[in-house]
Amino acid sequence: MENIKTERKNFWKLLLTLALPIALQHLLINSLTFVDTLFMSQLGDVALSASGMAFQWNWLLSMITFGLCSGSALFIAQYWGAGQKDNIRKTCKIATVTALGAAVLFMFGALCFPSQIMKIFNRNPDVVKTGVDYLRILAFSYPATALTSVLSTVLRSTERVKLPMFVSGISTFANIILDYAMIFGKLGFPKMGVEGAALATTISAWIGLVLLVGISVYQKNILIMPIKEYLRFSFDDYKAFMVKASPVIINELLWGLGTVCNNVIYSNTGYENFAACTILRTVESLCLILFIGLNDGGAVIVGKTIGEGNYDKAYRSAKRLVYSTPIISAVLAVFVIIFREKVVYLFNMSGNITQKTVNVAMAIIVIYAVELCFRNIPYTMICAIFRSGGDSFTGAKFDIICLWFLAIPITLFTAFGLKLAFPMVMLVEYLVEDIPKCIMCLKHFKSRKWIKPVAEFDDAALK
Repeated sequence: MENIKTERKNFWKLLLTLALPIALQHLLINSLTFVDTLFMSQLGDVALSASGMAFQWNWLLSMITFGLCSGSALFIAQYWGAGQKDNIRKTCKIATVTALGAAVLFMFGALCFPSQIMKIFNRNPDVVKTGVDYLRILAFSYPATALTSVLSTVLRSTERVKLPMFVSGISTFANIILDYAMIFGKLGFPKMGVEGAALATTISAWIGLVLLVGISVYQKNILIMPIKEYLRFSFDDYKAFMVKASPVIINELLWGLGTVCNNVIYSNTGYENFAACTILRTVESLCLILFIGLNDGGAVIVGKTIGEGNYDKAYRSAKRLVYSTPIISAVLAVFVIIFREKVVYLFNMSGNITQKTVNVAMAIIVIYAVELCFRNIPYTMICAIFRSGGDSFTGAKFDIICLWFLAIPITLFTAFGLKLAFPMVMLVEYLVEDIPKCIMCLKHFKSRKWIKPVAEFDDAALK
């Protein structure tokens, strides 16, 4: 009994050591999103809505990158526990090359077809033109953002969490200063509006990447190897990686596409509704900060423990994550509801946001807060537990079923068939996606079938 108590104490101590820097890193990143949205709201509904719609292309890439990072973390955490540094470097090489390839494809898509991308969401000429101006500049940030995400994942998965946090702090600070200067024409810069916001994001993304690589060279950490070495991996290496990681990548791609589909539905109910959604997404991102830290830190612990061969301990660690999720969600929900008016007011200080947007934003923020627990339980299980345990397929299956076969068709029907009020459309979408997923995830968690050591899988995959 005493050993379990000591184990529990050590778990929370290590989790906080890992989670706090990760959470702080994402706080910095999401505070940038908050400030960016706040600045854009000063330009009115059209600018706020257009930038939110244009960012959906970036969101889709970020989902692919997130899937790639999650798949990489699945390997790296277990390799770290097993002391296999060569395999960590091999995974890093494969993930880096794949992420760069995806980023370049998305960049050319945004540069060559910006108008077509914007018209998916809204055909209002002003919205489309503003979005195109934003997208054409933001596209150049994609390679830097994707590479920074992958390299930061490698460092976090090997318990080096301070460098990614530091780099995020510098790039976020630079972005906020450049945002203010370029959007509003301050500090000697011309007034550029939405184009200034996109340029500021692009410049700061490259600052972050250069800083991360430069400090890694100085530290001679696990990321550093000759550039030509990044291209040296065999087809069998790539096959073993993709067999395990592809369900996660496909999961995030399809989940991202599903989210984009829902956003298309939302945007076609009126750009004011989508402007309200843009405000909600900022609140949602801030609420996820603590969970991202806990889940990323928890994933390292669970994956490392499985890599060490201690499966019972890994299960107990995972249970602690699961039990903490509804408690933290409830506390966050109370804060969101209490401070919702002040948050929405921040976005309308200039008075350029319409009353309809304000009213809708207030309503959907409350809906999000009430539903927060049901949303976070599957998130913790799929991203932090199942994937780090080596089970990349089951979470993907649950996500696809609940989003594509339940949420999207029902959202479409409630929005344009039943013509429900927009807040009710969002409420139904949340409930039909998250509650069934909660039930399926809890059942799979208790079965322990998600514990699948990567080392054993590698041998089988290559035969």
